[in-house]
Amino acid sequence: MRRLAALFLLLLALPVRAAEPSLISDLSQERIDINTTFKGADLLVFGAIQYPAGRVPERAPDIAIVLRGPAQPVTVRRKERVAGIWVNTDAVRFESVPGFYAVATTRPIDDLADDRTTAIYEIGVRNLQLSPASSLSERITRGFEAGLIAARRRSGLFAENPEGVQITGNVLYRARIAIPSAVPVGEYSAEIHLVRNAQVIASTTVPIRIEKSGFERWIYVMAQEQSLAYGLVAVLAALLAGWIASLATRRS
Repeated sequence: MRRLAALFLLLLALPVRAAEPSLISDLSQERIDINTTFKGADLLVFGAIQYPAGRVPERAPDIAIVLRGPAQPVTVRRKERVAGIWVNTDAVRFESVPGFYAVATTRPIDDLADDRTTAIYEIGVRNLQLSPASSLSERITRGFEAGLIAARRRSGLFAENPEGVQITGNVLYRARIAIPSAVPVGEYSAEIHLVRNAQVIASTTVPIRIEKSGFERWIYVMAQEQSLAYGLVAVLAALLAGWIASLATRRS
């Protein structure tokens, strides 16, 4: 709350020259560490709307907050039963799938802005540009896309929270975004959009980093930078575990 109060005082002290409102934004933490006891986190996105000449309107504009993680290619395969055996048949590769995506808004996305605006700013899971690379028909590709989105929703990696942004005094805003334990590491960004009359009139972006720490980080770095040594250690650990299990079996 001290950071929020300081932000509000800074807002009052700054001169306003622009004809449109602007955004001042911050995060409760700029980095999230993942260790062996990590069970998820709550990220607070907050800030203030700076109005021209300090004139606060009677009705506040809407706000959409999008938190997204590192994008990577993902291949989705479909399994079918052939001659009594489950085998992979069709597959679609999506070139740009965010490792994590969450959106919070002041009201439902359908009421927030028109389809063109939400598509441009990728506000809402349905507006994600996943860039499918496939020779299959659009109808089949859409089915694979729906399956991918459903799987990410179940794991908590894709989330929407309509009415998840609260605005106080038509000036201060805040939203809490849940970070699941399965979140991937990497560079993230919180994109805050100010919406009025179904159009985005101001935007700002705040970076955040999610990293492994402690023993988890040591394993991650070793797997990434010394893959051969990591593989040998993993094999030796498996052999050692098997040997210990066999001793326990013999004694029993």
